[in-house]
Amino acid sequence: MDFDGARMRYLRAGSGAPLILLHGLLGYSFSWRFTIPALAPYFTVYAPDMLGAGFSDRPAGIDHSMRGTARRLLRFAERMGISSFDLLGTSHGGAVAMIAAAECLSGSSRLRVRRLVLVAPVNPFSRHGRRLAPFIGSDVGRACFRVLLPQMNWLYPYWHGRMFAERQRIPADSFAGYLAPLEKPGLFDHALAIVRSWRQDLRELKSTLPKLGDIPALLMWGSKDPAVYASSAEPLAKYFPRSRTVIFPGIGHLPYEECPDEFNRVLIEFLTRDAA
Repeated sequence: MDFDGARMRYLRAGSGAPLILLHGLLGYSFSWRFTIPALAPYFTVYAPDMLGAGFSDRPAGIDHSMRGTARRLLRFAERMGISSFDLLGTSHGGAVAMIAAAECLSGSSRLRVRRLVLVAPVNPFSRHGRRLAPFIGSDVGRACFRVLLPQMNWLYPYWHGRMFAERQRIPADSFAGYLAPLEKPGLFDHALAIVRSWRQDLRELKSTLPKLGDIPALLMWGSKDPAVYASSAEPLAKYFPRSRTVIFPGIGHLPYEECPDEFNRVLIEFLTRDAA
């Protein structure tokens, strides 16, 4: 898709009501390779590589804030002719999904998020995310990151492996799949631009949460998530009175890869429970 002169790549599969899958920081549509085949018999599934990520273009000067990313996601939906849809977001994409849902509730939007699925979403209640990302986005953090960048070929497997609770459950194609977009320059610049506004984004997200109470939601977490702590699920769920929370025991930050069968079962059960 042409997007203001940049190319946005996306996957589309299945038939039925529309469902958009939104990847996390340093993720892309590859994250959903076990999810899309399971969902396709029930939904028309869209999985974009957001601008700056995956195999989409990495244009300079775009708004990397959560709200800026949410608005690009909603423009994507409009361009696809979607007006009402379910929205699944993971990690940073989960925070963006909440902002996007709030945007749809504003009087100026003709779009509607029917249900939210939030998989270990970045949120204001996880201590780890409140501290680490702002440091990386600081001048000192960015300088340290750029010093380490030439060593990324051997550092990246370590960081990637830490997202899983058990290394034996890392899919055989996982590391190569996430490494592939690094051949397209600018991915880490994109990530650094995102974390630069992290603190402000979290403040804005917290002020947005009270607007989302009428949206049915499913919150999914791994109990051993090292990136967004599962302990933050309970305070987040209080803003979604029509929600269900599922914690996968002994699972890390990527349950859709570490326990895909159980993840898909819970997801499909939630999304097909009502004929809304």
